[in-house]
Amino acid sequence: MTKIAIVYHSGYGHTARVAEHVQKGAVSTGASVDLVAIDAEGNLPEAGWETLKAADGIIFGSPTYMGMVSWQFKKFADASSKPWYTMDWKGKVAAGFTNSATLNGDKGSTIAYLATLAAQHKMLWTGSGMHPSNAKAHGRDDLNHLGGYLGLLVTSPSDAGVDEMVAGDLKTAEAFGRNVADVVKSVKG
Repeated sequence: MTKIAIVYHSGYGHTARVAEHVQKGAVSTGASVDLVAIDAEGNLPEAGWETLKAADGIIFGSPTYMGMVSWQFKKFADASSKPWYTMDWKGKVAAGFTNSATLNGDKGSTIAYLATLAAQHKMLWTGSGMHPSNAKAHGRDDLNHLGGYLGLLVTSPSDAGVDEMVAGDLKTAEAFGRNVADVVKSVKG
C-alpha cells in the first residue's frame, strides 16, 4: 500500500483543516495517509520521525507568516538535518501547501522554500497537477482559483473561522491530495 505522510504546522486551525482535506483526497485513491502535526513548540509527536521515514511520499504544509513558513515549521525543517545526513527521504515524492489571509500574501516564497527543502533531501517534487480557473466565468469556489502550479495555495481571511474557509480551496486541497497520491503510486511502481 502507498504510504503518505502530511507534516504540517497550523497556528489557528486553518492549515490543519487544509491538511485534513489533502488527506481526504489522497485516501480516496487507496493510499494510507498519516497526519503529523508540528506542535506549538515546533516539535513532532513521538513517532513522527519514524512515520516520515516509512512514508513513500511526504507533503509539507505551513501557514505563510511574514512571507515564509512559520517558525515552528522552520524548527522542524532545521531538525530534519538528521534524516538529511542519512538520506532517509531520498527518492520520496514531496509536495507542499500553504495558507495565508490574503490572495497572494507572498505564498510563493513559502512554496519555494518547501520545494528547496525537498531538493536538499534529494526528494522528487510534484506540484498541484492542475490548471488554474482563471477565466471570467470562474470564481473562488472553482478548482485552483489561486493558480498554484508549484504547490497548493489556500486563502483564509484573517477574520474567518475554520468553518468559514472557502469551499473551492478545500475542494482544491482534495484534488491536490489525489494528484500527489497518484504521483507517489506511479513513482513507487
